[in-house]
Amino acid sequence: VQLQASGGGLVQAGGSLRVSCAASRRTVSAMGWFRQAPGKEREFVAAISWNGATTYYADSVKGRFTISGDNAKNTVYLQMNSLKPEDTAVYYCAVAAGSSWYKGSVADFGSWGQGTQVTVSS
Repeated sequence: VQLQASGGGLVQAGGSLRVSCAASRRTVSAMGWFRQAPGKEREFVAAISWNGATTYYADSVKGRFTISGDNAKNTVYLQMNSLKPEDTAVYYCAVAAGSSWYKGSVADFGSWGQGTQVTVSS
């Protein structure tokens, strides 16, 4: 499966942005969002089960970000509210490659999309 992330941009602190991840075909795997800031390792942001029933979030975004999916469109979204400058990063989506995806490890995801830049100005 190929993933195409989009929707990034420049936003002021406190603002909102929604990024999307379109899959080339339907997948029954969980999907996740990760981000990578310059000079830092890629980190987990959020994940959602294939049926949308279960979601997981990193503590740093809990209460501000919401992951959702639209199976009819083979698309996963990440709604980001109350953005902070520290949220600035390239955001990547990926497909779960194993049953431990809920742990949020990069190693448990594959088929990475190309990423979309999110920049939050102070």
